[in-house]
Amino acid sequence: MSRRAVTLAVASALVLVLVVVGAVLPVPYVALMPGPTTNTLSNNDKGVPLVQIEGRQTYPDSGNLNFTTVTYRGGPEARIDLFTALRGWLSSDTAIVPEETIFPKHESQQQVDAENTRQMQDSQQNAEAAALHELGIAVPTRVVVNSVQQGKPAAAQLKPNDEITAVNGVKTGTVAQVKAEMNKVGVGGKAALDLLRDNKPAKAALTTVAGQDGKPVVGMVLSEDYKFPFKINISVGDVGGPSAGLMFSLSIVDKLTPQSLTGGKFIAGTGTITPEGQVGPIGGIGQKMIAARRAGATIFLTPKDNCAEALGARPKGLRLVRADTLHGAIQSLDAINSGKGDVPACSK
Repeated sequence: MSRRAVTLAVASALVLVLVVVGAVLPVPYVALMPGPTTNTLSNNDKGVPLVQIEGRQTYPDSGNLNFTTVTYRGGPEARIDLFTALRGWLSSDTAIVPEETIFPKHESQQQVDAENTRQMQDSQQNAEAAALHELGIAVPTRVVVNSVQQGKPAAAQLKPNDEITAVNGVKTGTVAQVKAEMNKVGVGGKAALDLLRDNKPAKAALTTVAGQDGKPVVGMVLSEDYKFPFKINISVGDVGGPSAGLMFSLSIVDKLTPQSLTGGKFIAGTGTITPEGQVGPIGGIGQKMIAARRAGATIFLTPKDNCAEALGARPKGLRLVRADTLHGAIQSLDAINSGKGDVPACSK
């Protein structure tokens, strides 16, 4: 065999080895791709509105207010191979990111999925509170027992989801108010709690003990929840994360007001939301814009902290509108529909 033939044979063998290794070698990266985009003003496959409001008059809208998502491949339990990562690096609609960006160390894929589900639930509640706040509808808060600590006085008398309505006869609607009344009791003092358990009145009489900081405690972990004046149900299936908050809020406002926010247009967007209506940044902005444009969106509501990245990845035909707050996003949509007023755009 000639020297040239030997060289080609060796080179071919090396290429074959590289191909085999690349096809099976797992790498600690995740591929992010455009995911489904869903109109919050539409119905699900059973004909039920995705955002359903009961006990209040609602109004139809023929346009779109779509939230956007990102799908991924990879993760600690199903890592992508080297070739998949290389293809993603060369693709304009795929982002290859380090695995710990999506799956923090010491957290399993199941833990990440559970956290995403919790974030979605929180974002829906925040979206409801923000929308009603924007409409001037009062939303009182309530104090709920999240958990109790074993070995502490609360463990024998309190249960998760108990609502604390008063401490020693003083009505309480925030965690701060409950803590203030407990501090008045002092270590070793008596705290009489008025409760709602399964919507039925109940009582608990607890004796406080000293916490690690020396303050009186009974071993209960509290959180604040909202008492909405009417029922709002958001049902979007197996979708996680907090980034749909802004679009949920806009959908609720749109349904509760006679004037159309969309003007019949296809509007998409993203952004977290606080109960006060502040819009926060999200991840995967490039993939979300691609998904929105492919679905037909012409306007994309963009959190201000994502604007610089969005400008560098904006698909042709998609107008970026900067969204700092829920109120500002509504003003922008009104200005677009009327042709009057300033519409804040993304800038670097």
